[in-house]
Amino acid sequence: MSSGSVESLYPFLYEGTVDPGRVLAEACQSTLAKTREIIALRAEVRDRSSALLVSCATDMAARFGAGGRLLTFGNGGSATDAQELASLFLCPHGNAPALPAIGLAADVSVLTALANDIGVEVMFARQIEAFGKPSDIALGLSTSGNSENLLRAFDVAHRRGLMTVGIAGYEGGKMAELEGLDYLFVAPSVSIHRIQEAQTTIYHVLWELVVAEVAGAAGSLSWRR
Repeated sequence: MSSGSVESLYPFLYEGTVDPGRVLAEACQSTLAKTREIIALRAEVRDRSSALLVSCATDMAARFGAGGRLLTFGNGGSATDAQELASLFLCPHGNAPALPAIGLAADVSVLTALANDIGVEVMFARQIEAFGKPSDIALGLSTSGNSENLLRAFDVAHRRGLMTVGIAGYEGGKMAELEGLDYLFVAPSVSIHRIQEAQTTIYHVLWELVVAEVAGAAGSLSWRR
């Protein structure tokens, strides 16, 4: 990020003499504004997607019940989210059941081999092609919804019979145009920060619903209202 762009974000720090009281007030206002934005965005996602989340969780639980696994993937920050989601299923809190999940962005040797020898666009599709089973679930995250390697992965997953779930920002990008995507959850914002915060909420709620469905206690969750 250039110094100019930083200055545009925090102009009160670049005006010569700094007034600590004003800096604190500006920081508080900025924090409050961002908090209101993410609360509003999460509420919009809830209103748009509550029923879809329940339906998706029910289908995912059925896949797990049939011996399926969750395959998660994404790029950059979305790769971190994908790995966190896989970890949630593998290493749950409390008495939640552990469910099989694999983060496809975690194996550096595989990723760099595919990226170097073939191309970045196949780094997830090839892994799904290699060991994806029809009972599995392919879940990809992207802020733009346009990542080519995710689109290819979804195409391969659909052709192999996997359940496909996408989580995107903006208005879904090219993910929204995929005919083979079973479920798409969108955080409708143009802010990368707000999108990623809302996406975290989406997949945490999805995990809770799946675990509750598997445990036979889905009706106890407040989101199912």
